[in-house]
Amino acid sequence: MLKDVCLRLTERRIGIVGSNGSGKSTFARLLNGLLLPTEGRVTVDGLDTRKDGKKVRRKVGFVFQNPDNQIVFPIVEEDIAFGMKNLGFDKATIKEKTEAVLSRYDLMDHRTHPSHFLSGGQKQLLAISGVLVMAPEYIVFDEPTTLLDLRNKIRVARAIADLDQTAIVVTHDLDLLADFDRVIVFGDNRIIADGPPGPALQCYTETMHDV
Repeated sequence: MLKDVCLRLTERRIGIVGSNGSGKSTFARLLNGLLLPTEGRVTVDGLDTRKDGKKVRRKVGFVFQNPDNQIVFPIVEEDIAFGMKNLGFDKATIKEKTEAVLSRYDLMDHRTHPSHFLSGGQKQLLAISGVLVMAPEYIVFDEPTTLLDLRNKIRVARAIADLDQTAIVVTHDLDLLADFDRVIVFGDNRIIADGPPGPALQCYTETMHDV
């Protein structure tokens, strides 16, 4: 359970770091209502996650660490279209948005391929694509590069950097956060540092060194 956490997230790129069990993933899941607070409130643009869960999830997309937990359909383009079909988007809009995001992430040649045949990096880009076509204003990433090799880490990091949306990224990959606007460090379910990447990450590495 998080303790004494009171934050306002306004920056465009926010990193969340902490050791395993520090509370960072709990915090991330509170942001779009995957978890609900037992005390206090979580609001997104005035919407309460308890009362307005569906509206909050439209505003806040979530990309899981393992894309296999997020990919629903066996064919790439069907998986991207899934969320839009559920919300009643017309066929022309679904086709347009699907093709745009396939092109953006170099997946066009794989559009009719089985999703599980993609590389790890391509799967993560597919998961991002499925969130992006829903046009959220904010996207939370839960350790998006942990399962990837260096080449695919770079691809996913570039995809996050190029997003127009606000990105909130939980990660152990400190290099990913070097040019972020803000880094929040969790320890023992509390915030132990919050600020620009330099001093926040220094606090984190010193804390890890002392463990």
